[in-house]
Amino acid sequence: MADKIRVTIWNEYLHELEDDTVEAIYPNGIHQTIAEGIGRHGNFEVTTATLNEPEHGLSEQVLQATDVLIWWGHKAHAQVSEEVVDRAQQQILSGMGLVVLHSGHFSKLFKRILGTNCSLKWREADEKERLWNLEPSHPIMEGIPDYFELEQEEMYGERFDIPTPDKLLMISWFQGGEVFRSACTWQQGHGKVFYFRPGHETYPTYHNDYVVRIIANACKWSRRRVDLPNQEALQVEAIEPVPNPGKEHIV
Repeated sequence: MADKIRVTIWNEYLHELEDDTVEAIYPNGIHQTIAEGIGRHGNFEVTTATLNEPEHGLSEQVLQATDVLIWWGHKAHAQVSEEVVDRAQQQILSGMGLVVLHSGHFSKLFKRILGTNCSLKWREADEKERLWNLEPSHPIMEGIPDYFELEQEEMYGERFDIPTPDKLLMISWFQGGEVFRSACTWQQGHGKVFYFRPGHETYPTYHNDYVVRIIANACKWSRRRVDLPNQEALQVEAIEPVPNPGKEHIV
């Protein structure tokens, strides 16, 4: 059996404690529902972390032992410490995978790793979302049909201010007429990054088997395969003879 993929699921875990509607849908938190869902579709060792834990549950030791970080955030982006964002960014650049869900598009970490505002249009009107599979041969789309529908979701609309994805895997159509690039991949440093749009907290989106299967597939695709920490510019010895091996040069 292949080694387990070490997944850390980060969730603010605020809505579930403050809103009876959200608590009824996710009584143990969005993070636990995602953990149970992806467990049906892969061999994972799952850890969870939340905003109000020390270091938001994302110490250096936790991140070093993480192959894929899943991120769900919404109302408390500003409360995430810059120190935690810095260390998560460096782990991604070194090889850790990142899967960002729904309103995590506006998190400090996602904006940092992509280098754009990640802004978009939105509307909450209980409308249907139809997600179209554009790349059925991509590993993240394994087991996903040509399209599937969520009967109620929050609308996200273009323009989505992101760098052009390396791969655009799905596009969403909403009942009100908008479309959205809803499943996108990038390579950042040595790490793979995936953004997946659905997941508003007042809807049972993470109980949908297609949704959690895509997240599980994304974890398999983006898992850490190398650990190559960022280094300063290094002066090194030449492999072959050179005329002036001791000549100094300022980088």
